[in-house]
Amino acid sequence: MGITIINSLWLIVLGVLAAPNLVISKKPEAKEILDKLVPYQGWFGAVTAVWGVIQVIRFITNLDWFDFIPVLMITWLVMSLLSIGLGILLGIGVIKTFVKSEKLDELVAKLAPKQGKMGLIAIIVGAWALIARIFDIVV
Repeated sequence: MGITIINSLWLIVLGVLAAPNLVISKKPEAKEILDKLVPYQGWFGAVTAVWGVIQVIRFITNLDWFDFIPVLMITWLVMSLLSIGLGILLGIGVIKTFVKSEKLDELVAKLAPKQGKMGLIAIIVGAWALIARIFDIVV
């Protein structure tokens, strides 16, 4: 299965980077940690976008209807799609050094207004996936 503890924690970190105001409003002491991560946010995003694409491909190629576990499979797919979306948003500066595309700019323009919501969803889905993996929840 594509859900691991590391993937879950990474999605939570990505969500925090995407919605820092939400986190800082709840935990002001988190600002110091976030300030240390922000300089690397572009690379985090670029690598995560690529990882998300790999995860979607793995999801499609590993889709086995005989072992289908709906909640975990949907969680895996949502985690992968959030990784792609947030990865592109957070890593657009780095990605543009490798890829020149107007379509990419259009995608970022569409996703940018949703960044905070996507960050919050990433935190929630990452936390759910972490709990599901730690307690071996199969629904």
